[in-house]
Amino acid sequence: MQDTSEINTLEVNSRGRLLETATELFAEKGYAGASVREIVEKAGVSKPVLYYYFKSKEGLFYAILEWAAAVQQNILNEIFEARGTVLERFIFLYRRVYEGIHQYKSLYIMIHGLIYGPPEGVPEYDFASFQRCMLDAVKRIYAEGLSSGDIRKVDAEEVAFLVLGLMDFSLNMDMILPELADSQRPERLLRLAFEGLSKE
Repeated sequence: MQDTSEINTLEVNSRGRLLETATELFAEKGYAGASVREIVEKAGVSKPVLYYYFKSKEGLFYAILEWAAAVQQNILNEIFEARGTVLERFIFLYRRVYEGIHQYKSLYIMIHGLIYGPPEGVPEYDFASFQRCMLDAVKRIYAEGLSSGDIRKVDAEEVAFLVLGLMDFSLNMDMILPELADSQRPERLLRLAFEGLSKE
């Protein structure tokens, strides 16, 4: 007879395998293209196990999005606790996002596809919440730098679009054109943006 700790470990492993497998399949095939049968077979569990933890394919999908939101929030919490200049904190933000994307590559591809791709039967969800969180985080870092006298006053939203636009384009280009990938480029571009191009 299995002891309780072993049973708990098996349950956590089964749930985790389902989350990871479904994320990989949704990233590869889209929500509509990945069947429950394919998910459970690849995860090495039965359909009743999926239904026990998530009730349905849609429930599994929402659990993945909750996981994605938690990953994002954990990264942002690290940034909020970090000290340094505004530029140093923006560079740290980029580095943590970069590490997070590589650690959770399928999750990033899935979310990216859901935000920019066709709906294809995807359940309703506020996908823009991921971008709003990032915009709010950059504006918060900028506001803290402004109050400490670290940076001059400009439109905080423009700063957020500058920083995130630069980061997002660089990360997307790394995925689309891996032969041009350069993990240090966003850091150099952030420094360039802060230093400016004028001769003054």
